Amino acid sequence: MKLLSNRVDRSGHGYMSFIPEEGEDLWHVYNLITAGDVVRCTTLRKVVTESSTGSTNAQRVKTNLTIRVETVSYDVEAMSLALKGRNIEENQYVKMGAYHTLSLELQRKFTLTKEHWDAISRERVDEACEPAKSADLAAIVLQEGLGYVCLVRQSMTITRAKIEIPIPRKRRGSCTNHDKAMLRFFDAIGHAMVRHIDFAVVKCVLVASPGFVKDKLMEYILSTERPEFKPLQEQKSSFVLCHSSSGHKHAVSEVLSDQNMTSRLADTKAAGEVRALTDFYTMLNNEPARAFYGPAQCLAANENEAIDVLLVTDTLFRSTDIAERRKYVRLVENVRGYGGTVHIFSSLHGSGEKLGLLSGVAALLRFPMPELEDLTLDDSDTDSDDNDK
Repeated sequence: MKLLSNRVDRSGHGYMSFIPEEGEDLWHVYNLITAGDVVRCTTLRKVVTESSTGSTNAQRVKTNLTIRVETVSYDVEAMSLALKGRNIEENQYVKMGAYHTLSLELQRKFTLTKEHWDAISRERVDEACEPAKSADLAAIVLQEGLGYVCLVRQSMTITRAKIEIPIPRKRRGSCTNHDKAMLRFFDAIGHAMVRHIDFAVVKCVLVASPGFVKDKLMEYILSTERPEFKPLQEQKSSFVLCHSSSGHKHAVSEVLSDQNMTSRLADTKAAGEVRALTDFYTMLNNEPARAFYGPAQCLAANENEAIDVLLVTDTLFRSTDIAERRKYVRLVENVRGYGGTVHIFSSLHGSGEKLGLLSGVAALLRFPMPELEDLTLDDSDTDSDDNDK
């Protein structure tokens, strides 16, 4: 995403102007904008005019609108972002206070004004506008008749293609129908890989499956004489075969957590998050007094500066409750302040979904605190209310 201007003062009040350049940028914008923010951009508005004779004429006009956001909706598959709110600046086509829905699109400038740009918002801007970011990892997970072609980005795992082809069972004495169907299946996956994987960016392609399906796929792709598969054959060294328990999308997280993949995936953020979550589960099994999840436990551990590694999902920072959002922003800032490590998980990654099932926040402690096991969610609410006072 391109940052055009930054007019945020030392107190954190001000505005920034951006141009989203690719689909993932809209995901970052979705995590930046919250209810109460002000957004200005160009939009189309249906305007009805009435002539002196009483006839009406409707037309769509292009205009600049400034709205105070009330709701934000994001469509993952369509990569579209819609902002609904009331117009707060005088406009010849739209009355003050009238509702309008802005659609943020790629290559369209917009300006975002916040009462306070907190540390999480600034960090999100830095991540979105970092020119070195790229989808340098692709993953193919498959089983007989089902396959996914995915790109693993910094903030999300994007499904670029889903392939489903019925595979007949092998019959005694004849496997012809089964083998023909498998060849059609491999051919479809190969074409999807050619269409969706840009090897100028992608440095590693994981191919995972139960059994030997992955081996048969690569054997077919590398041995065929079809010219359209030549780009895949030229990148033979980029493919890494690994085992997964199934060919469903969630197997991507399973593959990323495989210790054998560590050296190849050490530089990817997604792999780092998966390793952090794996370490948490390991600690929870081996030393439960040093691994806790839930707001009450994590906030209490933070008061004692006991958190070594904090795991938190970005969903918590999209809360429409300002006090709730600020609570987690302070938690992140405090942990970093006394030398702890913070991993902010994307809810669009499999690891983020798993953390979401654990309330969205978890922590590895520097020393055992068995007394935290007696805390409940009500305790955390009381503590946060006291802190706000």
